[in-house]
Amino acid sequence: MQHSFAITNPHAQTNLIIVMGVSGSGKTSVAKALADHYGYEFLDGDDFHSQESRDLMAQGIPLTDALRLPWVIRMRDYFRDADTRNQNSTLAFSGLKRVHRDELRKTGLKTIFIFLHSDKDTIQSRVNKRAGHFMAPSLVDSQFDSLEDPSHETDVYRIDVRGSLDQVIDQVIGVIDREVHQQPDALLA
Repeated sequence: MQHSFAITNPHAQTNLIIVMGVSGSGKTSVAKALADHYGYEFLDGDDFHSQESRDLMAQGIPLTDALRLPWVIRMRDYFRDADTRNQNSTLAFSGLKRVHRDELRKTGLKTIFIFLHSDKDTIQSRVNKRAGHFMAPSLVDSQFDSLEDPSHETDVYRIDVRGSLDQVIDQVIGVIDREVHQQPDALLA
């Protein structure tokens, strides 16, 4: 059941849709589809990682909070600049820690988090089939261990990813249309 929902910075003019979840949940596919659908800029949180962090993950070594924080700060600063350009964006971002989600809430953009989730077996199966990604499949357990459940954060909307990709994307578009792109006149009616 979905909790009471409120977008962060609801009066901002620039939108930021953050598609979050553990590795293998479908963040990149969904965030790209949303960017295409709405004409937004697509960004992948992985592109903000340092080479050191990428190398560690490729070796199956989980990142520490000390390595994650500069990564999140780089994203926060990027989106603050995007706001000055009125650039609406989608971001594929693990968002495992509340402190990291809170940093992105500080961008000042109208922000919604779409939390793609499923059980560990489903996610592990997806990661095992994935080719060409720098993160080692052995890190799925550490992703679940690091995940601080965002279920009670008011700007986080949960989407179960056990359906097809098209079903998940349709469900997310329904949420975005209702929560982010709602017409002000409709609210007065």
